Amino acid sequence: MVPEKKVSASRSIMTEMIMPNDTNPIGNLMGGNLMRWMDIIAAICANRHAEAFCVTASVDHISFHKPVRLGQVITLEAQVSRVFNTSMEVFVEAFMSDSRSIEKELANHAYFSFVALDESTLKPKKIMQVVPETEKDQKLFENAQARREMRMLLSGRLEAKNAKTLKELIESNKLIY
Repeated sequence: MVPEKKVSASRSIMTEMIMPNDTNPIGNLMGGNLMRWMDIIAAICANRHAEAFCVTASVDHISFHKPVRLGQVITLEAQVSRVFNTSMEVFVEAFMSDSRSIEKELANHAYFSFVALDESTLKPKKIMQVVPETEKDQKLFENAQARREMRMLLSGRLEAKNAKTLKELIESNKLIY
């Protein structure tokens, strides 16, 4: 039996208040700061899931839906969406809110790929599978293979004719990125 871990076992949350040194001249959170925080929370989530140190292999589809302003609070939520063999995809959402309220609104999201490393050899290590728990988890899980194929196509590690899952999802009009 393949070892498994539920999505909730490694789900990670990080909160930051946007301060003047985090912003650009017009008072918006700088994209580079957001990407750094997203990479940190994604790495924490990946490390927890793999029970090993993980390194960022790729980042794709960072969407900047809404600007996050000086004085607002940003809450980053990361979860493993799918495990492949020695790599996994981690989905990160960034929510913004007023510092005096618990109401939050989606500002950004991204997909990160991580590779788990064996501590003694620093070579890739097999990762236990992830078990989706909610409908959202299941959708992320189901579409992760197509996102992986897209990453591999763009990096030249997969030929288009071999991207079977991606092709099926595009033809069925069910691709959710």
